[in-house]
Amino acid sequence: MNTKVIPKEIIERLEKLREMINHHRYLYHVKDISEISESALDSLKDELVKIEKEFPELVTPDSPTQRVAGAPLDEFKKIEHKVAQWSFNDAFTEDDIREFDLRTKRFLEKAFGKKVEPSYVCELKIDGLKIVLEYQNGVLYSAATRGNGVVGEDVTLNVKTIESVPLSLRQKVNCIVEGEVWLSKKQFDILNKEKEKKGEALYANPRNVAAGTLRQLDPRVVAERKLETFIYDLVAFDTEVPDTQFKELELLQELGFKVNEHKEECKTIEEVIKFWKVWQKKNTKEKYQLDGVVVKVNEKEYQDALGYTGKAPRFAIAFKFPAEQVTTIVEDIVFQIGRTGVVTPVAHLRPVSAAGSTVSRATLHNEDEIKRLDVRIGDTVIIQKAGDVIPDIVQVLVELRTGKEKRFVWPTHVGLCGGDGSIERIPGQAAWRCVFKDSFEQHKRKLYYFASKGALNIEDMGPKIIDLLLEHELIGEYADIFTLEKGDLVALPRFAEKSAENLLASIEKAKHTTLPRFLISLSIPQVGEETAHDIAGHFQTIQVVRSATEEDLLAINGVGPIVAMSIVEFFKDVKNTKLVDDLLTYISIEELKTNTSQKLSGKTFVLTGTLQTMSRDEVKEKIRALGGEVSSSVSKETDYVVAGESAGSKLDKAQELEVEILSETEFRALL
Repeated sequence: MNTKVIPKEIIERLEKLREMINHHRYLYHVKDISEISESALDSLKDELVKIEKEFPELVTPDSPTQRVAGAPLDEFKKIEHKVAQWSFNDAFTEDDIREFDLRTKRFLEKAFGKKVEPSYVCELKIDGLKIVLEYQNGVLYSAATRGNGVVGEDVTLNVKTIESVPLSLRQKVNCIVEGEVWLSKKQFDILNKEKEKKGEALYANPRNVAAGTLRQLDPRVVAERKLETFIYDLVAFDTEVPDTQFKELELLQELGFKVNEHKEECKTIEEVIKFWKVWQKKNTKEKYQLDGVVVKVNEKEYQDALGYTGKAPRFAIAFKFPAEQVTTIVEDIVFQIGRTGVVTPVAHLRPVSAAGSTVSRATLHNEDEIKRLDVRIGDTVIIQKAGDVIPDIVQVLVELRTGKEKRFVWPTHVGLCGGDGSIERIPGQAAWRCVFKDSFEQHKRKLYYFASKGALNIEDMGPKIIDLLLEHELIGEYADIFTLEKGDLVALPRFAEKSAENLLASIEKAKHTTLPRFLISLSIPQVGEETAHDIAGHFQTIQVVRSATEEDLLAINGVGPIVAMSIVEFFKDVKNTKLVDDLLTYISIEELKTNTSQKLSGKTFVLTGTLQTMSRDEVKEKIRALGGEVSSSVSKETDYVVAGESAGSKLDKAQELEVEILSETEFRALL
């Protein structure tokens, strides 16, 4: 008997989670409204599952983990399902899917009295609305939504308007099939453009539009929106069912149903993981939205033996793509000092997996953002992560507050700033900065940036190495880096002879650089990568840049008064003059190469995703050499977006603005 005492805080947390999950599941499945993303809702559900797993005595029949979501709407006639409708359990990580494999094999070994090695079928998990179709003597008899799993809504007239749904099959059979109704990204954009013209609120996502469309009372509206389907399961058949899941999909296609072409038989769970990883990178390229891969035991004999739990099949699982949005708890809010002295609030989070990596921090940007979110220490929040960028907090789930959360009071002093720690708000901006301009923390950040990939690109000299060199007082200023010797390095902890040689070789390589990289490395306030290239292209040499007046700088397209003043003030400062002089005793700046061909002149490019045959820096250099410009964000002024593997939100923005998108191959052809 379990005598473990359950903490009151756990019970309160569980009750709040259930209440919130039920609320959002109702909005999502019944009202077709999304107040939070599906991945954020999945994260809350995952937390509830973990609590119930640790304290099984807290599980109740009405818990969100124990039932299929949704309820039929009153506007439609109800259809009682002849075959119960189930939902899938979820796997979020490779460990989760391997555990599913082990669990499946243990169950089958017990059922058959011997070791069994099932194979699997992977199918794409389309983010749409589930539909159940019944055919009698080969003719469409009814179409219903999943509803609550027992009773659904009769949407037969609406489904008949969907071209991909056959009104009569190629064989006169009786059957019930299941599939997904979805709206293409293209149709979604068309509908939203119409909304925009009318000044109406835009639709949130294609899934909600598909669900709302299928529930329209006027079938003519449904026909106009051009919904599509994929059918993936034959749940009742009046003749012999194929002996594998893969053959079943082939039969569905023979009967006349639209079946997704991207499916694969996998002999092992490692092959399943490989398929999942491939589609993580490719999923944004399809014309429909995906949120994972459905994994099913291939052999029907094994499926039958495995059967169902109270809410889900044991023989199948939804292997979700790593969520960009997840929920976690803010454990503290601290400050980070940037190389320009700007102080940035950073939330320390309870560690959580997001977009395939463990996240324990999120940026809060500035004072205004904290006020806008009303984020407090102890709050449950939704965080969003895209690529390798530090995640943002996008929403506070105030419904989960207990009253113990602490409001964050913006300080007047930050210890890391040095001096007396005073901070001041930058005029006309939301940002605050240290009053004292030369704190150790700020200086350290400048050294990190000096050696970084975007500046002098000193390989093998990351933040940890710089910290070590500072700790042992081997460097203080930028130029000190170029005075390091092998004997200095091998005396340091964790430094072997080979690693010392590698670092010195990287430093030697950094002595030969370009004018844009040199300007970037100096951490001149307001001067980023694009501005540095513009200035270098205009003035050609560091000597001319150093003597430029504000008027000279304002003549450059893209340089405004604030940037011009910042550059002039930087080079007027005696300390900075010495800093540059010291560096130039070690560094030679390459003469800018001018390309006779300016075929990309006037064209603006944005890069997104990972390129296979060249680095981003190489791509940028090629574009600039041919007269083109590189921007960090997509706008109506963008001419091309170069999209590599795992392209993110920039690709979506380009599609929305109808900017021309180039694959890596197409970009190389353009060059």
